Amino acid sequence: MNGKTMSAVVAMFLLPACASTQAGQTRQQADESAVRTDAGAVRGTVTGEHRIFQGIPYAAAPVGELRWNSPAPVKAWTGTRDATRPGNMCPQVGSDYAKVASSAEDCLFLNVTVPRTPRRNRPVMVWIHGDGALGSGDLSDARRIATRGDVVVVTINYRLGVFGGFGYPGLRGSGTYGLQDQQAALRWVRRNAAAFGGDPSNVTVFGVSWGALSISGHLTSPGGKGLFDRAVMQSGEGMMDMLAGSMGQGVPASPSYAWRPVAEVEGMGTYVAPRLGCGDLACLRALPVERILKVPQIMNMFQAYAYGTETLPRLPSKELRAGRVHRVPVISGATRDEHRLFVGLFHDVAGKPVTAGQYDGLLKTAFGKNAAKVGTKYPPGKYGSPGLAWAAAVTDRMWAKAVFEQNRSLSRKARTYAYQFADRKAPMFLPLKTDFDWGAFHAGDLPYLFPEKKAVFTPAQRRLSDQMIAYWTNFARTGDPNGDGLPRWERFDPAAPVPSTQSLEPDAVKPVDYAADHNLDFWSTLDGLM
Repeated sequence: MNGKTMSAVVAMFLLPACASTQAGQTRQQADESAVRTDAGAVRGTVTGEHRIFQGIPYAAAPVGELRWNSPAPVKAWTGTRDATRPGNMCPQVGSDYAKVASSAEDCLFLNVTVPRTPRRNRPVMVWIHGDGALGSGDLSDARRIATRGDVVVVTINYRLGVFGGFGYPGLRGSGTYGLQDQQAALRWVRRNAAAFGGDPSNVTVFGVSWGALSISGHLTSPGGKGLFDRAVMQSGEGMMDMLAGSMGQGVPASPSYAWRPVAEVEGMGTYVAPRLGCGDLACLRALPVERILKVPQIMNMFQAYAYGTETLPRLPSKELRAGRVHRVPVISGATRDEHRLFVGLFHDVAGKPVTAGQYDGLLKTAFGKNAAKVGTKYPPGKYGSPGLAWAAAVTDRMWAKAVFEQNRSLSRKARTYAYQFADRKAPMFLPLKTDFDWGAFHAGDLPYLFPEKKAVFTPAQRRLSDQMIAYWTNFARTGDPNGDGLPRWERFDPAAPVPSTQSLEPDAVKPVDYAADHNLDFWSTLDGLM
């Protein structure tokens, strides 16, 4: 038998088997990529490590009569819906630090990322992105946290700015549509998690900044009861007030950073309507998205959520302070240098770093008669520049004071784990060109959970990322972040002389005295004098 004959014989016996194997693998992959939800079947993408389903509608398109209305159920579909691409982003105009834009109101979609290894009853983690005026769920890459933590991760879109927080007299739900969208997504997760291998009775909601603030609202909202079993709040503003000038020149002080009485929100609606050429709700609902977005600052004008409503009957910060919350285990914390992001953005990126004279003016605007005392406590020489001193003062007074109070309030009702992200060399992943020292800036912890292309880690930072993912996913699994190989994380005990706050820093994860780090005794005394 010559070589050609031998090859033919081998081919005759092996090719059918190979073809059969390939066909079987193809069928297996096709089966893995298909899932049936309560509204119909979807087909996603299968990779070596993941199954990813994108652009799944969890509510009907909020258009026409559904603009500024509660999210309605999505209509069931026949056949198999393509779920290999993200759905539309909700309407937004972008910013200097996020060059995104959308005018698509059909945007209530979510994305599901699952480890490929077959398994049932994985913990489910639902991510609520931050900002409140821009962003979408698909911008958070959930693959790493899903596989390292062996969890199902759901990322969601929700209505933003004027489309999520608009108010108008007689309009049911004024100022709360974004929150209502999030609750609709959480109900979808309860109904559909099992189809993706998740445990519908073990759902953790987690979010950063505006997402974390939203979670504090859900903790006090009647509609939030029973929708999740644990919560993680990263740099949330739920109990924070706003100092005059802290968020930009001319921005006034406010007793609440992100909650507004419904009458105030509806009053803004009546102010805006005639500027859009409308005198009633029907006219407003008929306007093209592009026309609405042309109003200067309209997305930020309606960014805050309204209380005194069905969704938020009372001011969430007062409810948190009084302990009137849904009792679920919580991780709650912030970054070491929260306000550096905003000082760098408003001043240095704009080419106008804070000068010594401007620092004195900022202190007078924010603290009035106590400006000199604050200036003595936060001298520019100690922090390296007037801008960094201003950032430290606002970080401590506005962010840290509120987060510490939030941790104390929550810990009296439920198991609470407090943290401080303290990597002062965290990579700046936003497109901000300046030599400003960002430190452990607001949202600087995001790439440690969700990889960012522009965030290049050192080996020590990669280890911190691994530890944080382990803490977060352990907590999602059991309600306790601790696990093998991790530095011990003690619960926050409000009765302890020094309540434990876990500092998350490369190769230096340990408990710290958060109140001492942020001069909270000074601020408590000073606020008592104001």
